[in-house]
Amino acid sequence: MSDIECDAPPSTRLDPTASGSSSGPRSTNGSTPERPLAHSETTSEVTERMARKAPTTTSGRTERPEDDVVCVDLFCGAGGLTHGLISAGVKVRAGVDFDEACKFPYEANHPGITFHGGDVAELDAEKVREWFGGATVRVLAGCAPCQPFSTYALRYQKDEPVEEDKRWRLLDEFGRLVEELMPEIVAMENVPTVTKHAVFKRFKSTLESLGYKVWVDVIDCAEYGLPQRRNRTVLLASLHGDIKLREPVASEARTVEDVIKEMPVLRHGGTDKSDRLHAASRLSDLNYKRITVSRPGGTWRDWPVELRADCHKKKSGKTYPSVYGRMTWDEPAPTLTTQFYGFGNGRFGHPTQRRGLSLREGAMLQGFPKDYKFIPEDAEIQFKALGRMIGNAVPVDLGRVIGESIIEHVVQHRDAFTKNVKNVDRPSSSAKHRRGAE
Repeated sequence: MSDIECDAPPSTRLDPTASGSSSGPRSTNGSTPERPLAHSETTSEVTERMARKAPTTTSGRTERPEDDVVCVDLFCGAGGLTHGLISAGVKVRAGVDFDEACKFPYEANHPGITFHGGDVAELDAEKVREWFGGATVRVLAGCAPCQPFSTYALRYQKDEPVEEDKRWRLLDEFGRLVEELMPEIVAMENVPTVTKHAVFKRFKSTLESLGYKVWVDVIDCAEYGLPQRRNRTVLLASLHGDIKLREPVASEARTVEDVIKEMPVLRHGGTDKSDRLHAASRLSDLNYKRITVSRPGGTWRDWPVELRADCHKKKSGKTYPSVYGRMTWDEPAPTLTTQFYGFGNGRFGHPTQRRGLSLREGAMLQGFPKDYKFIPEDAEIQFKALGRMIGNAVPVDLGRVIGESIIEHVVQHRDAFTKNVKNVDRPSSSAKHRRGAE
């Protein structure tokens, strides 16, 4: 056996008719629309798309509202949502995030779009209004940090004042900006468990009281072309009628093999000469032995007893088979965490090579194109920081689907958007009502 390859059984390709879900794609009319296979645009393709100009009238307004859909991306991170929205035809004018480390990837991959560092809680609505300019269709997108809403927070922080986490108020601040700006469309995504929390219910109630038609559902991003199982809550809201995420299409499904199979062979602890983000963390001697005897889709239960961790030898540890696992070629990857580069942190072992995922492979499984820049050329590679940036990103494919759904909605309600007629009057909503205060 070579130092790179292990004896992995041959895999079969994913059934091209499968949608990534046992229930198949959802459809309202029983038919399945044809769509091309999902892919991530390179940064040069995105730049070209951003440079295109929609047809305009003599007054400078676009002839069709779907050509003038403009978004401000709150909590933009490294730019996953922005990248996806642009690929769908949405024009993004600005990104906002507290993490200054996201400034470089956001601006480097989206020329002409400015990153604004700072706390959304201190963001002035008038400043956001300036960014929107005279856009026909304004989209305010916000994907607030998901950590306080996660299953981990619910499970392990029961004795702590989780609801007092300062990050909780960011969804309230998102609601504040919606109320003050009244954008035509609102979009957000978060972890599935966000819907259990009062702050989310308050946010949804605020939108409805303002006259928005609100759609919320938990979707598996793998059904929409992301080569990764990733369940997310998606909310779409519009002042111009019913809106929803478009239906998935079977041909969109992608696997680990579709995305990273052609990446250069890499040793653990090694870095590819042509792409320094294609770097794998070094394995300990023990973990190297473990991954050597691991098979794609298998678990640590396949190992000889002497290689098993002490915690797995206990009865309580036998219910966690997903750690120290290899991915399989013919399926989407498991949900990536911020520590996806560590073999012992989940089923993040390469399907055949004796190493964990590289940083670049993790980014590609999040939908980022292969040439996406995350740090300056002279910056040091820090696995923890880059893992957090990549793992916390909104998947690019999800951003694309949200953008496509928004464009389809605008086309469907073109007359209303053109005339700027809201579906109901805009009632006021006090800050006290929004925050649930007495």
